[in-house]
Amino acid sequence: MNAGLVVVTADDPSMHSSQNEQDNRHYAVAAKLPMFEPSDSAEARAFTRAAFELSETFDTPVFLRTTTRLSHSKGIVDADDAAAPAKHPVGFARDATKYVMIPAHARRRRVAVERRMDALAAAVETHPANRVEHAGPEPARVGVITSGVPYTYVKEVLPDADVLKLGIVHPLPRTLISEFVANHDVTYVVEELDPVIETQVRSWGLDVHGKDVFPAIGEFSPEVLRASLALPDEAGAATALPVPPRPPGLCPGCPHGTVFDALKAKGMLVSGDIGCYTLGVLPPYHVMDAMVDMGASLTMAQGMDAVYRSHQGERPKIAAVIGDSTFAHSGLTGLLNAVWNRADGLFIVLDNGTTAMTGTQPNPLSGERIGRENSGVLSYPLLAQAVGIPAENVAVVDGNDAAAIGAAIDDLADRDGVRLLAVVGLCIKAKELRKIGKYDEKRAWRERELAAVGSGARDE
Repeated sequence: MNAGLVVVTADDPSMHSSQNEQDNRHYAVAAKLPMFEPSDSAEARAFTRAAFELSETFDTPVFLRTTTRLSHSKGIVDADDAAAPAKHPVGFARDATKYVMIPAHARRRRVAVERRMDALAAAVETHPANRVEHAGPEPARVGVITSGVPYTYVKEVLPDADVLKLGIVHPLPRTLISEFVANHDVTYVVEELDPVIETQVRSWGLDVHGKDVFPAIGEFSPEVLRASLALPDEAGAATALPVPPRPPGLCPGCPHGTVFDALKAKGMLVSGDIGCYTLGVLPPYHVMDAMVDMGASLTMAQGMDAVYRSHQGERPKIAAVIGDSTFAHSGLTGLLNAVWNRADGLFIVLDNGTTAMTGTQPNPLSGERIGRENSGVLSYPLLAQAVGIPAENVAVVDGNDAAAIGAAIDDLADRDGVRLLAVVGLCIKAKELRKIGKYDEKRAWRERELAAVGSGARDE
């Protein structure tokens, strides 16, 4: 319990696979926790180790920030096999004043947090993760303060500038930064998304350029930096070619598509969720009307129902779709709440036996544990009975049987109250993995699927 704690947090500039461009550096500032930000694969490994060391030295959780570009990059990494991991005694050291935050304890810990931040602020001044790189023997006219992946773009676009590379982006080394700014005629702060570093530096009365030059929206690139600084394009740069748009879509053979076809034919108002099935909003389905975060489909559908109940006029038929992994993550509570509030809606679990969008890893409903051992599985009829959904409002159908899916949606959509439909059909990607031996042929999935839909064995 006294070992280090490092929390990896990932940002997605340009929203390659996200709903927003939130800048998680704000969490470090708000929580008063240190944060590392590597620029390449080698630093990602080195900073992880440094983060654990800092965590144990100062008795604090530490953030390690990555971005999409870093996560998708490759590089040479020194494995350093000779380094042995730190050893800590196993067991929980009781200390209620630290681990039980009633107000009396929290007031004392609040003082400890400020003392820790003062100590961290002093430590980052000389930490090797923060370094000044000089372009020549004498200070250059231009200095750049940067961190993360943008550091690599700065080195490419401004080879004649001095660079203060910040591997720790909170707390910032005030003395190091102040001296760096004083030694240059003009200083730029190059950071993606929000002006987190720039705002802090300006609060110290230092004159720097940041978002007055560089964009606050989207991912940086060498081209973005050149355009922001009005520099000429690099000689021989590739000419942009028109490329037809290729929006993502469900895999051929995905069982989710049949559900969307049936919902579209029924003309239902559909609340969606996070997963592959979010693609139901795109052609050829166009059936998803709202989507926020994991598990919100069920609760948003309840909100829609409540609004329509409070107004006169025709009420649309409301449905919510959620995947089995998301249902286990945060959907079960929404279902319980729907029954408690006597909501009216059709709640559909798209159970494809895996977590398809993020790597086909097991989840609590997939019939496997993380190590691929068989596990117990959820019975949807028993779940419905436990929370109080009438048996006639519950159905489990084969995800590959279009007729059964259409019939179930037609029947349940016209009923009243909370209705639960589980559409059980193995993800097409998971089937392929099974063929190449990555899935146990004896896994509990087959037993659950066949028992749930009541059919005989099918050729896969």
